[in-house]
Amino acid sequence: VKLGINMDGVLEASLYTIKAILILDNDGERLVAKYYDDTYPTLREQKLFEKNVFNKTHKSDSEIALLEGQTVVYKGNVDLFFYVIGSSQENELMLMSVLTCLYDSVNLLLRKNVEKRILLRHIDSVFLIVDEIVDGGVIMQVDASQVLDQIVMRGEDIPLTEQTITQVLQSAKDQIKWSLLK
Repeated sequence: VKLGINMDGVLEASLYTIKAILILDNDGERLVAKYYDDTYPTLREQKLFEKNVFNKTHKSDSEIALLEGQTVVYKGNVDLFFYVIGSSQENELMLMSVLTCLYDSVNLLLRKNVEKRILLRHIDSVFLIVDEIVDGGVIMQVDASQVLDQIVMRGEDIPLTEQTITQVLQSAKDQIKWSLLK
């Protein structure tokens, strides 16, 4: 919960704690970016901010930075950098819990093979993960297993016409297996 001061000088709480979630490659190029406010309204401003964030963090060993009035928590892995951005007044532990959930969810999704090539193959599921964790800047979930359970449930609801051949074959195998076990 973020606290802000209104026009009358009264402290107000807000659930809108996350300003952005980013996943960049080891060259600082955007793979996943979701912005939740108008701090960087244009694509050009977003890319410039991402470049600044990457330049400040990619060689650093710490997990937190203050940049352009924003609190940035991050984690690097092989050829990917995961970022969660909040306001400068935001609780770093809260931001870190979102980052941990994001990283752990992607790690579980990719079966502990967190690298750019594999992530790009599953980019649609990564966007679903981001949407399950944060909605409009509000933290919805910080438990990676719960996030993945939601992603799996969404996958089961795909209409037959939108499923891949592999998904259809796997579904058929499962149905045959269950009919033989009865």
